[in-house]
Amino acid sequence: MLTKQAAARSSRSTSVQWDCVQRPTWTRSQPISVGLSSQAIFLAATVLGALFIRLIVVAVVFRSVSAPTFDHNEFGWEMGWTARSIALGRGFSSPFLPITGPTALVPPLYPYLLAGVFKLFGIYSAASALVILTLNSLFSALTCIPVYFSLRKSANARVARLAAIGWAIYPFAIYFSAGRVWDYALTSLLFACCFWAIQSLHFRGAWAWVGFGLLAGATILSNPSVLSLLPFLLLFAILKARRIRRRWLPNALLAVLACAAISAPWAVRNHRVLHTGLALRDGFWLEFYAGNNGDGSDSNAAWAHPASNPAEMQCYIASGELAYMSQKRSLALDFVQHHPRFFVEVSLRRMVRFWTGYWSFSRAYLAREPLDVPNFFFCTALTLLLLRGLFRWWQQDRAATLPYLLAVVVFPLPYYLTHSSMDYRQPIEPLILSLVIVGIFGLQEQPADVPAHSLRLARELQEEREPAVAAA
Repeated sequence: MLTKQAAARSSRSTSVQWDCVQRPTWTRSQPISVGLSSQAIFLAATVLGALFIRLIVVAVVFRSVSAPTFDHNEFGWEMGWTARSIALGRGFSSPFLPITGPTALVPPLYPYLLAGVFKLFGIYSAASALVILTLNSLFSALTCIPVYFSLRKSANARVARLAAIGWAIYPFAIYFSAGRVWDYALTSLLFACCFWAIQSLHFRGAWAWVGFGLLAGATILSNPSVLSLLPFLLLFAILKARRIRRRWLPNALLAVLACAAISAPWAVRNHRVLHTGLALRDGFWLEFYAGNNGDGSDSNAAWAHPASNPAEMQCYIASGELAYMSQKRSLALDFVQHHPRFFVEVSLRRMVRFWTGYWSFSRAYLAREPLDVPNFFFCTALTLLLLRGLFRWWQQDRAATLPYLLAVVVFPLPYYLTHSSMDYRQPIEPLILSLVIVGIFGLQEQPADVPAHSLRLARELQEEREPAVAAA
């Protein structure tokens, strides 16, 4: 039998947990307006700090990006060549240096953005380099906001603040936004916003679901690789809506239709112009062949690409894009059929490279990639902290951890088969950084006897009761 003192302690503990779920008075320690004001100041300072750091890098590198070379490859490779074609009035075409026909090798959003910069500031000019890298830096700095709010809803405010600051100074976020002309920063921002949206979509009305669908469609047009994750995000929102007995089927259909309204026209364009299936881009088999042709000296052999091999370029021009991709498909599948062991081994090596940065420490390889040694130690440390973060969070709140877990499990799968390097993981890099922050600092912000999921439910209940505050 319980003593009177033990019974009283048990009663108080139960009361605390019930209070956290039913009456979330723990969030009323200060006026809501004061909390929103301090939150806005923190986010503004973090975004401006992140942008300032990136602009320093931009000031150092933008002239080297625009330095005159015979192919201007530093200006975004396929993205830059396609943008050049658009700016010259030739339409969405010529994804390599020679002028060729229409293409679906790259998604449309970033090339059109870059083409607009070319139109205003000059093709391959120093001014264009400065502007596009500044825009990339702005996209990356703004990503602090969805990173903060995603963790604030799924974890707590302390972890959210640390993650936002972490993203502001994260080396990969700085390098791939301020130093490279590609869609990395734009896709990271868009997908981080999608991830933020599903944290509270189940409390929202039909227009919010439509907004999520439109945002998802724009993300797909920036980088179709996120398509493997977006159905899971929608499913999480559906399950949350069902749990609280909200309308989910019509809202989910609206989200799907809105996403299709944004992304499907591009697939239709590809079908009409290139006479191919309804695909958003058609470069998969080229990448698959480049990674699975018997050459294990690199994750993805440069000589297999038209941009790096004049013989491949002549074959691409002579065959046309669709026939060329079909040839690569046949060659790659034939090779895998006759060399299954090589395919398995090199795929496992690519998986290791995706999470550690390691491919080879041979002298010949390091002569081409001298930064792979420090990158190995940095990436491996990140992965260990990520795993620790997943483990710690999973123990406290599995429902909140599951979207992050699926992201790091599902998203890399196509890259294990084709080409793995740090740039290809940029769409989920904000989630990786969030898990690293949890791995370093943990989740403890609440009393030890109150489960993390109880506080998360309490925040959701308060958010439902205070829609104006949630909207702000």
